[in-house]
Amino acid sequence: MLEETQALTAQGKDVVIGYFEPHGRRDTIAKIEGLEVIPRKKIDYRGTMFEEMDTEGILARRPQICAVDELPHTNVPGSARVKRWEDVVVLLDAGIDVLTTLNIQHLESLNDQIRGITSVTVRETVPDWLVQAADEVVMVDLTPRALLHRLERGVVYKQDEARRALMNFFREPTLVALRELALRQAAHAIEHKIADEEIEDEGLAELRRRWHNQKIMVFLTADPKTAMVTRRAKRVSDFLGVDCLAVAVEPPGNTRDSRRSERETIARHLNFARNLHIETHVLEGSDPASVLIDFARSRGVTQIFVMRPRIGKPPLLNRDPVQKLIGLATDMQVVIVSDRDPMKRK
Repeated sequence: MLEETQALTAQGKDVVIGYFEPHGRRDTIAKIEGLEVIPRKKIDYRGTMFEEMDTEGILARRPQICAVDELPHTNVPGSARVKRWEDVVVLLDAGIDVLTTLNIQHLESLNDQIRGITSVTVRETVPDWLVQAADEVVMVDLTPRALLHRLERGVVYKQDEARRALMNFFREPTLVALRELALRQAAHAIEHKIADEEIEDEGLAELRRRWHNQKIMVFLTADPKTAMVTRRAKRVSDFLGVDCLAVAVEPPGNTRDSRRSERETIARHLNFARNLHIETHVLEGSDPASVLIDFARSRGVTQIFVMRPRIGKPPLLNRDPVQKLIGLATDMQVVIVSDRDPMKRK
């Protein structure tokens, strides 16, 4: 990113660095020589001073292009926005082009797969729609052996930090899997681009027409794993290029305090779906399965994504609406998303 910033500056473009995290890396710091850096904004939080990107300062400076490091970063409480990617959206809306960086493990739809590979839950993520909206995505590929060599030489982290990293996240099998995931993600983006450019091909056009007849719906419940189901459904809908809906069902007159925690959890799942640019709906009814199926048919839904139903009771006695939904959805495909949590398997 910094090399691109230097090249654009040499071309006479008005470019600034909105945020840069050097991590004490001398080679990286050398790459900002001669570039204009917008001073960071200082924010006091509980008696400690933190530094964040000064989005308002960048807007006031109004460059043509702004380079922003660490896109998935969570801003300190008291900031105008929760995430740095939200600050980037503000810059884009103001007509400022942005160069930015993220790692494959920060892509929201891959969060569950990343946890399966690394046994680490990545908390800082970026919604897929933001990356998909980029004019250009460049994959910076480095072989696992080359990255490990950089770590061992202390180029990435200080020696103590590097040793800890090599024992945890930066193990060679983990890096191989992450690299493969990144390559698949890049290949998928290229395939979509080629399909868009060659849509006049009769075979591709027919395939795309079949895809566009699909519509996906996610059943949102208070189950904590609902976010995993939502990610999976959104990833499939993005792959097919079709609409995705997220639907929750509330009982009539649902105002009892005993259900407050459940309602708050579902509200978080609805907000999570909206952040992924999924169309959300809250329905009302005493029979969630029937309400969902009626709504799905009215909207032309072809696939319903649900969490694996609770087990332990015979189907006729099981009150989990997912069991009934599976029985009612005779004209739709029900995708049951299983929990692949590596922590659970241990």
